[in-house]
Amino acid sequence: MKKGDFIWIFTFLLIIFLLIFLHDYYIALNRSHPYFMGFLKVSILATMGEVLSLRLQRKRYTKPYGLIYRFIIWGFLGMCFVLVFELFSSGTYIVMEKGLLPGKNKFLHAFFTSTLMNLIFAPTFMAFHRITDTYIDLGKGRIKEIFSVKFSDVINTIDWNKFFGFVVLKTIPFFWIPAHTITFLLPAEYRVLTAAMLSIALGVLLSIRKG
Repeated sequence: MKKGDFIWIFTFLLIIFLLIFLHDYYIALNRSHPYFMGFLKVSILATMGEVLSLRLQRKRYTKPYGLIYRFIIWGFLGMCFVLVFELFSSGTYIVMEKGLLPGKNKFLHAFFTSTLMNLIFAPTFMAFHRITDTYIDLGKGRIKEIFSVKFSDVINTIDWNKFFGFVVLKTIPFFWIPAHTITFLLPAEYRVLTAAMLSIALGVLLSIRKG
């Protein structure tokens, strides 16, 4: 293990420590400032996941282009997750109450919520994130160059066959739907946090697969 590995592990354990020992404050902040907490949780954990994924692929820590911009985009997506998770969870409950989906137990509610969210929202979110990442990569992480990148260049750079063939058609049914089913069995305050941690887990698994 290298120095960077210890720093990453220490940071992750520190986050867990704070969640455990500041549990009441965490719950209170989630309820009073849900969007801020969504931004904070996802921006930190998902960015850590990206850094770790690169570490596993390249065997060393490297700073990706435009790390601060990736951090901000993840934070924005975290705010979206707060709304989307509640939208699909509440909407699925109403649909089940009206008998438009079978069953009324907690597990089926979690499963249907996860399935609907991942089939309807996830492909759009994944495509958006792939596009923003490509903008940053083509612009070498420099804001002026990022804004000078043409949308057509971004679209042509992305491997859409891989995106749909693997990211959408494999990770959604075989990872995200089962994983988010478990997520929606948890209290609402922990769902976005768990989703962010799952992104780290998937990044590690994909990096090992590539290696």
